[in-house]
Amino acid sequence: MPGLRAPSNYSEEPPRHPCLKINAKEPFNAEPPRSALITSYVTPVDFFYKRNHGPIPVVDDIERYCFSINGLIEKPKELFMKDIRNLPKYNVTAVLQCAGNRRTAMSKTRTVKGVGWDVSAIGNAVWGGAKLADVLELVGIPKLTSVTPWGGKHVEFVSIDRCKEENGGPYKASIPLSQATNPEADVLLAYEMNGETLNRDHGYPLRVVVPGVIGARSVKWLESINIDAKVCQGFFMQKDYKMFPPSVNWENIDWSSRRPQMDFPVQCVICSLEDVNVVKHGKVAIKGYAVSGGGRGIERVDVSIDGGKTWLEASRYQKPGIPYNADDESSDKWAWVFFEAEADIPPSAEIVAKAVDSAANVQPENVEVIWNLRGILNTSWHRVQVRVGHSNMDSG
Repeated sequence: MPGLRAPSNYSEEPPRHPCLKINAKEPFNAEPPRSALITSYVTPVDFFYKRNHGPIPVVDDIERYCFSINGLIEKPKELFMKDIRNLPKYNVTAVLQCAGNRRTAMSKTRTVKGVGWDVSAIGNAVWGGAKLADVLELVGIPKLTSVTPWGGKHVEFVSIDRCKEENGGPYKASIPLSQATNPEADVLLAYEMNGETLNRDHGYPLRVVVPGVIGARSVKWLESINIDAKVCQGFFMQKDYKMFPPSVNWENIDWSSRRPQMDFPVQCVICSLEDVNVVKHGKVAIKGYAVSGGGRGIERVDVSIDGGKTWLEASRYQKPGIPYNADDESSDKWAWVFFEAEADIPPSAEIVAKAVDSAANVQPENVEVIWNLRGILNTSWHRVQVRVGHSNMDSG
């Protein structure tokens, strides 16, 4: 592809921050410490989780970089970066979350297949770029279109990225045309992240950002867009990232029986405490993030210091010092919400957090009831074990 290429090995990988916990080296998959997530409402690029399926593509000539739009449309077209930058620019604050976030905890119930993630395969960024609805108008598809005159109903994004799951072919995924052409869905072709040019790990020079949907659909390193009658038939839409019941295993799985996962469920995680934490006597700060897919807000976050027997409601905010209200137009509907509570804890305690979204969806109590063989969408109550003690410094 002009200006952009996919390396055949891992010799041209970009530098990464040393604090990241590496869950897989080749391809590179890593997450920050959970405490780093709550230091800033907008996640710094260095601390934003890295999720890859192959070597990171390289831009050799940004002036020559272009991508094509084709398929069931009247006039296929090639677009360059200047064409995208000439469109109105929008900044959208949105969470991206890997469907496998918290997979490691799910695997403790029963073994699952996939990269082991703790709780930090998630980040909140300000994405800058053109709305996909505006881009599709350039090829004659009006806004709020659900089907083209030629039968196109889905928008497939194809990456320059090459991955073994596609037998060396490109990573790809799709969303419904009705979502792609809806300006209110805020689907972007993004060239900026947190006010700066995208870096290579996050899709330079151009990526898709689909707010409110699992990260697997926000395709990086865009090579082409295809308007199709059917959902993308690629591996990651048809044989991965689907939610199966606990009764399904690798012997009886029927991939065609389930739809590709899109929205993610309500989720919250305690970030101020590790899984086994020794804390000083006195009030303990319980802080973390909460988020729900599909643009649903967070109605409530409940915190317990006795394993879920009794509860107290945490405060919620997006901007520091401003209480969060999901109905407030100034709230970022695609972003996460921070929560905070303080409590005196007994000598040994299980601290639990659960969130409720604006549709009254609530996290399930136990991971066992949502266990699935791919280990996706672990949204069970988040639990940390703590005990009151003294650090080595206190003992002097």
